[in-house]
Amino acid sequence: MEDGGRINAIYFRVPNSRGVIYYLKGNSRSIKGWGKFAKDFVSNGYDFLMMDYRGFGKSRGKRTQANLFNDAQYLYKWLEARYPENKIVIYGRSLGSGIATRVASWNHPRLLILDSPYFSFYHNINRYLFFMPLRWLMRYTLRTDQYLKTIDCPVHIIHGTRDRLIPFNQSNALKNLYPEKITLHPIEGGHHNDLPQFSDFFELLYDILYLNPDDEKNRLS
Repeated sequence: MEDGGRINAIYFRVPNSRGVIYYLKGNSRSIKGWGKFAKDFVSNGYDFLMMDYRGFGKSRGKRTQANLFNDAQYLYKWLEARYPENKIVIYGRSLGSGIATRVASWNHPRLLILDSPYFSFYHNINRYLFFMPLRWLMRYTLRTDQYLKTIDCPVHIIHGTRDRLIPFNQSNALKNLYPEKITLHPIEGGHHNDLPQFSDFFELLYDILYLNPDDEKNRLS
């Protein structure tokens, strides 16, 4: 990166791909552990790119919200040089949901998929540390609710109804803000880290990834 930081990523390709999944991962583990999620997309005919944020795995450099966004945008542009934007799907999981939404707001991907997202990073942390002056202490705001305002692609949210880390009502609040562009898919009984254990999750993922782009555009128009 321009500031001297170094970003490490994994990139899988399949023959005659339908496009590429740009996966912004959650907070736990490095891509060494997260790479297993690539199979859910490669098996659906998509190439797959996932990076480690600074401080995770082999990625190094000063970690700020601006750098986080800039790194994510840099890799989006790297993909855009290799794929038309109507072949790029951004997928944000947990922590990565706010980053994914920010990148989608700056570009024109085919789809944005949010897996267990927060209304905003501040909003979610405030649930646990409501007695502290968070606005002064937090370096990250990650205002998913605000970034969604300027997004011009369809947005699909997948969220477990029994998620305690990021409650389902945060996704419902996002849906209520932008009902014309967001489709909310509840996973009944799902928690934060067990959605792949539900067959509904894979059925939803398949349906979303195989949606006709023209049908989605008509829904937004």
